[in-house]
Amino acid sequence: MSFKYSSAKTTLVSSILFFAGVGHSQAEAIQEAGRFDYRIEIPAGETDPATFIPVTAIRGVKPGPTLFISTGVHGYEFAPILAAEKLADDIDPNLLSGTVLLSRPSHVSAFESRSPYVNPHDKKNLNRSFPGSENGTQTERIAYALATQLIANADFVVDVHSGDGAEWLHPFIGVYGGALASDYPSALRFAEAFGIPAIVRYQMRTQAQIDKGRSLNRQGVAAGAPTILVEIGQNGGRDPEHVKAIVSGLKAGMQTLDMLPISGVRQTTQHRYYEGTHSVPVGHSGIWHPIETGGRDVTQGDVLGEIHDYSGAVVETVTATASGFAMYGLAGPPVRKGESVMTIALPVDSLD
Repeated sequence: MSFKYSSAKTTLVSSILFFAGVGHSQAEAIQEAGRFDYRIEIPAGETDPATFIPVTAIRGVKPGPTLFISTGVHGYEFAPILAAEKLADDIDPNLLSGTVLLSRPSHVSAFESRSPYVNPHDKKNLNRSFPGSENGTQTERIAYALATQLIANADFVVDVHSGDGAEWLHPFIGVYGGALASDYPSALRFAEAFGIPAIVRYQMRTQAQIDKGRSLNRQGVAAGAPTILVEIGQNGGRDPEHVKAIVSGLKAGMQTLDMLPISGVRQTTQHRYYEGTHSVPVGHSGIWHPIETGGRDVTQGDVLGEIHDYSGAVVETVTATASGFAMYGLAGPPVRKGESVMTIALPVDSLD
């Protein structure tokens, strides 16, 4: 089954570049097959400085969908940012159908400051700030530019992350389904082709699910694009194997969109499926001592670790709030009251 895309969006690439300040003649050039590297300039605000989003646009020789791949929404998630460098160099426009728009990284201020989670200027989390505001703080202005210039013009959205700061993470792919998601079957095909066994479906049944603390991937859902979330790597690592897995997975997914030709034998993955997740919030701030970090099966009531106060006394014994698979969590030691120290994915037999 071929992926259905909007030919109107495909014709907008020159407009994207033009309104990003590239200039008319250069913007028209990207309508021919080739690669173009440019910046979306983010003007200074009332209380914080200007910044930019580095973007690579690659236009193929044949018509096809526009795929937006975001990396580095969190500036301390290095494996996706390094994977974006390699992917941009690997894609041959002569073999490509359609257009790839690649932000690399999406959040330069956080990347250059080595800042986990938040923007160093306004202390906001870019991945909770969509759709943003043209006249807001720097984080909101970045979100607005990503939403209006890249996500809104994409037929398919892939948001690539890894475990930030002191997070451990078991690799997984998130796919958006439910009544408010677009073309779930295409999103699932992309997710299954990626080569990562664990796939979590997030059901978008209400507008509140999309709007509350809206992330970049849920902005993709709001814009009507089939969307997947990729999570590979942990603790701000830059493991070459994680980088390789991201690049190969993105290429395999692009093959399901008919953007790249299938080369060799497509790998077969034995998938494990999950329907949503359950968090484990804690009631105290202090020093978190997990019993174990890493993906594993857990049963509701299992002891996960202890929180000590700053004198070393145990103030909370944390237990699993659901039975399922521990997909990611805090390695510690810092933890704040109300934070989740683990996310448990809920297993199902299939996602059909």
